Amino acid sequence: MDLSRLSFARVFVVLIFVAALAGGAFWAYYHFYAASNNTADVTTTAVSRGDIDVLVSATGVLEPSNFVDVGAQVSGQLDVIHVRVGEQIGKDQLLAEIDPTIYLARVDANRAQLKNQQAQLADRKAQLTLADIQFQRQTNLFAEDATTRENLQIAEASLSSAGAQLAMLQAQLEQTASTLRAEEANLDYARIYSTMAGTVVSITARQGQTLNTSQQAPVLMRIADLSDMKVRAQVSEADVGRLAPGDKVYFTTLGEPGKQIYGQLDYIEPTPEVLNNVVLYNAFFSVPNEAGRLLPSMTAQVFFVVEQARDILRVPAATVVGDQVWLQQGSGELVQRKIEVGISNRIYTEVRAGLAAGDRVVTGGAPSRQAASSGMGGRLR
Repeated sequence: MDLSRLSFARVFVVLIFVAALAGGAFWAYYHFYAASNNTADVTTTAVSRGDIDVLVSATGVLEPSNFVDVGAQVSGQLDVIHVRVGEQIGKDQLLAEIDPTIYLARVDANRAQLKNQQAQLADRKAQLTLADIQFQRQTNLFAEDATTRENLQIAEASLSSAGAQLAMLQAQLEQTASTLRAEEANLDYARIYSTMAGTVVSITARQGQTLNTSQQAPVLMRIADLSDMKVRAQVSEADVGRLAPGDKVYFTTLGEPGKQIYGQLDYIEPTPEVLNNVVLYNAFFSVPNEAGRLLPSMTAQVFFVVEQARDILRVPAATVVGDQVWLQQGSGELVQRKIEVGISNRIYTEVRAGLAAGDRVVTGGAPSRQAASSGMGGRLR
């Protein structure tokens, strides 16, 4: 027997046995260990139905839609304020009074002057009547050659003078009457009335304060109609182009963060405000305030609804890469699935095709794309 050939055959058999053992170990590793690594350490979530809102957020402040600043039109000491902050008032209600002493004295003086001029006017009318009688008499006498032309001319001049004095006095009387009306108006201005019904939201003047209207009318208080409020939201220049009048909008307040109050965007001011090199645009919308819980200067967290989708399939936005997700099949195997996506926000992405409700997509621990392409971590579908 050839011993060399026998040794070679034994070595060959041993090599075949070792290769078989290695192949079996590789098969066991792939089917048990690698496969388990494909599904262990992953978290999944079910594809669900729900809503998606694409929002633009902004910080806003509440303002009354309709208000008036009540000022003083005459100078003087503020004698009394008849209302308080928060009080509901009606139109034409007395709000405050300025010391009327000076204005009352001026009114009395002009009334006395007017009466004096009216008496003078009556005297001038009587003198005019007398001058007219004398002129007619001299005219008749001159016609009968019973008086001189000089006497007739004197009578005519007296008549003209009486008429002129009467006209002059009438002009003075009209001037005095005009001054009296102005002084009476100033006296009325000493009593300040409300021009609208509403709520006293602020009082800036103090009782006993001296008001000076020579340069500008001092503001005493603000009255606002709080049944309808306006929200002024400041939108960044990066987002303002996504908004348009008519967009749905809602906001919450610090006092009621869970209550959403809805409105509709009215308009956006074209001139921005620049704060610390940040360009912001003011966007306005109105909301009803029947309950009166919304107050001026409240802070509002505003959300403009740019896009909406209702009762659609959705998955967490983080699970979608491009147009693909990792899908866990019933066997536990992970595969990549191409899907058709719709709108998306930072939380959810709409799925229009490629998945069904109840499918489970991987939210963490998914195999890498390299592993998928090498056949070690799933396959692409």
